[in-house]
Amino acid sequence: MFDIDAIKQYLYLVPVILISLTFHEYSHAFVSYKLGDPTAKDQGRLTLNPFKHLDIVGTLMMFIAHVGWAKPVPINPLYYRDRKKGTILVSIAGPLSNIILAIIAAIPYFYFRSQYPVIGNVLFLPNARVEIVYYIIHYFYTVNIGLAAFNIIPVPPLDGSKILAGLMPSEQYYRFMQYERQISIVFLLLVVVSPNLISRILYPITWIIQTAITAIVVPIISLIT
Repeated sequence: MFDIDAIKQYLYLVPVILISLTFHEYSHAFVSYKLGDPTAKDQGRLTLNPFKHLDIVGTLMMFIAHVGWAKPVPINPLYYRDRKKGTILVSIAGPLSNIILAIIAAIPYFYFRSQYPVIGNVLFLPNARVEIVYYIIHYFYTVNIGLAAFNIIPVPPLDGSKILAGLMPSEQYYRFMQYERQISIVFLLLVVVSPNLISRILYPITWIIQTAITAIVVPIISLIT
């Protein structure tokens, strides 16, 4: 027997995940290109075409654990005036793009929650059309917060590891990078085997991002309602 709610959830998630992962990777490529690196552009990654960016395993994990990844954008820091600074800026661009998407989604998300009755954490909506719009917005908000938080973790191959590496002294950086492959394999196995553990690790980061977005958006909602 089909689970209608689960099917609906997947239908809402598909466009959200495609757009969110694509915007994340495009942001890496765009910032790197603006810093003088043509690598991503030459390899067809400076694009909003989602099929150029999707990684099969990373996309599946988005559906299973609501955390995941796309194909890393190729960059060449030799093109940057300051290699470490350039690498940090390019790495930050991905998670920052997801936070921007979450802020954009948060405005209609909080507006809906201010207009319709909420009992417990259940929002009572007037019809199916409004429900579809609300849940797509809801997933844009939550998925992008999750993507930003997940990619900030300072573990290879995530963006946070490149941000951390850019802040390290050169000697420690090269020592760290010697073990990048092994750390990546262990971490990705952990994501696949124990997504609930990853969710618990992410909770403090998602809470901070959510709290900051709420502090920005709620005053805006109060002005327009």
